[in-house]
Amino acid sequence: MRIETFRGFGGVALSVERHGSPEDPGVVLVHTGGRRSSDWRQTAEALVAAGRHVLCPDLRGHGLSARPADGRYDLEAYAEDLRALLRSLPTRPVIVGVAMGAAIALAAIADEGAHLAAGVVVAGVAPILDPDAVRQLARSRRFDATGDRRWTTGLDITDLERTLDSVLGQIRLPILILHGADNPLVSRDARDAMARRAPHARHVEVEGAAHDVAADQPEQFQAHLLEFLETEAPRDPQAYHAGSDVRTLRDALGCFGTGVTVVTTVDQNGAPVGLTANSFTSVSLDPPLLLFCLARTAGSLAAFEASSTFAVNVLHIGQQPTSDRFARRSEDRFAETAFEAWHDGVPALVGSLAVFLCRKHAVHDGGDHRIFVGEVIRARFEPRRDPLLYFRGRYRRLHFA
Repeated sequence: MRIETFRGFGGVALSVERHGSPEDPGVVLVHTGGRRSSDWRQTAEALVAAGRHVLCPDLRGHGLSARPADGRYDLEAYAEDLRALLRSLPTRPVIVGVAMGAAIALAAIADEGAHLAAGVVVAGVAPILDPDAVRQLARSRRFDATGDRRWTTGLDITDLERTLDSVLGQIRLPILILHGADNPLVSRDARDAMARRAPHARHVEVEGAAHDVAADQPEQFQAHLLEFLETEAPRDPQAYHAGSDVRTLRDALGCFGTGVTVVTTVDQNGAPVGLTANSFTSVSLDPPLLLFCLARTAGSLAAFEASSTFAVNVLHIGQQPTSDRFARRSEDRFAETAFEAWHDGVPALVGSLAVFLCRKHAVHDGGDHRIFVGEVIRARFEPRRDPLLYFRGRYRRLHFA
């Protein structure tokens, strides 16, 4: 076991325990409020014995993790912390969370975070909670396990219920939902409501367990968890066959390392438009053609289809923040990005490793993507910089032989 530090939301220094070999399939265990990562050690040992690599983060304000200077302990802050950890991993793990940790896990993999995990196991949560039982539990966990009078933090129950209600229906990952049969926070009606919102999930009631299933019935909890892992995230090499899980194909394609680009154009009002893409390649030198692919669901698709010109900005290793900025949904991705207006006002990002300004040559159907082929009419590059690389779900650095 080793303890490391990573940076969470807002730069908060967070602690994480690592168990086992990083070469094994990953499992991330997220503790509940008022607890700490070390509470997971028994479960971690069982998972390592079963051939898993286990990571146990301390939530912000808990255990060895720092307390945020801005006092942010809302669900989104916790979820962004977890996403930061998930983005640092070479493969997609299964996320396991209990109670507050379960809510954080679900919030982290909602929407655009779904590609960060291979599955999720949650216990002790529902979209309807008994408020009196929640308050009583919060009072009993006023201090953390070290007894150092460090305040532990919880979530607003209304925010928690609202998030769970909306998130459960979105998740399409394999999911196991465990309920303690004696949990005072979650009534039978609440469990039924959760089943309706997540009909694709596997639901299990654990006898003799209350709010914290993992602590109340550790052997049963570990048995259900290991069964789920062996079924949904087996240790054997994964294989994709036509018609099977598309996420497996996505992971296989992720084994091809690529550079990272931001493709840009302008919309019908002349406003700059751009997003991160790594589906970029040269096509021909005579004529000078290149292509990139854009998902049909992309909000900027219409702008690229309507525009006669676009640019491909190849990013260098110092532009990872730019890549992250243009990969997220934002009202104005260019507000913090220096750029020049080239032909037709198309943005060229200042300082990029290379910029290719293109006249649209052709647009082809590519299944759930559109393929844009451009003829290069202007290019600029900086040969003294190293490229930003992307491989198996994370950024990489170039190592020379």
